[in-house]
Amino acid sequence: MSDEEKFLDKLATDLIFRLPPSFDDVEDERRHRKERLAAALRVFGKLGFEEGVAGHITARDPEHTDHFWVNPFGMSFKHVRVSDLILVDHAGKVVEGRYPVNEAAFAIHSQVHQARPDVVAAAHSHSTHGRAISALGELLEPITQDVCAFYQDHGLFDDYTGVVTDLEEGKRIAAALGGHKAVILRNHGLLTVGDSVDAAAWWFITMERSCQVQLLAKAAGRVVPIEHENAVLTHQQIGNDLVGWINYQPLFDQITREQPDLFE
Repeated sequence: MSDEEKFLDKLATDLIFRLPPSFDDVEDERRHRKERLAAALRVFGKLGFEEGVAGHITARDPEHTDHFWVNPFGMSFKHVRVSDLILVDHAGKVVEGRYPVNEAAFAIHSQVHQARPDVVAAAHSHSTHGRAISALGELLEPITQDVCAFYQDHGLFDDYTGVVTDLEEGKRIAAALGGHKAVILRNHGLLTVGDSVDAAAWWFITMERSCQVQLLAKAAGRVVPIEHENAVLTHQQIGNDLVGWINYQPLFDQITREQPDLFE
């Protein structure tokens, strides 16, 4: 065991310091992912990331890895419970659940999950500041510590052809994402991914806020960017999915204490 592993092991055993759980049973892991997915949707609803029926978060099934769980089409983020989630296969068929799937959710997320086997979850919605940045067709700049999580780690899908219902466009979005944690969809919004629902949700939340900060700062005057070397270092410090997972835990705690019906 390395020194880092020993340190993390000590944190997990001696102090109240949570780390992502591991599972021996696939049913337990499935239930865990569905609970985190329902909670993330509630958080998005609370933060005002809804725009009608637009927006979706997906979680890859731990057993059937070409299937993913997703929020039902037409249901408010604020109302989603674990029992409402639907399971969609590689062909877009709902194989578990009582509701239809959002056609755009399948077109985008199926291709992202297919292209990135390392990705457990993906998040997309039409958040206000994400849409504003997307209308400019530009990337986020390294002007704050928090945004350095995305430094050289997000792409730009520099095209818009209408509502995404075509798998080929989903493939092009996945290609623009590449190996990054996020992509700005021009004239559309943001999409983030992670090795857990928690990480993907956190990257979306902090990316939306970083869009807001960039818009405010550039409207106010000349921004002072972080130098390349320091931005790279900061990305190394705060840009991995474990840090994303840890940052998300207070939000998970808040929503599950306020809205425990999400577990139903």
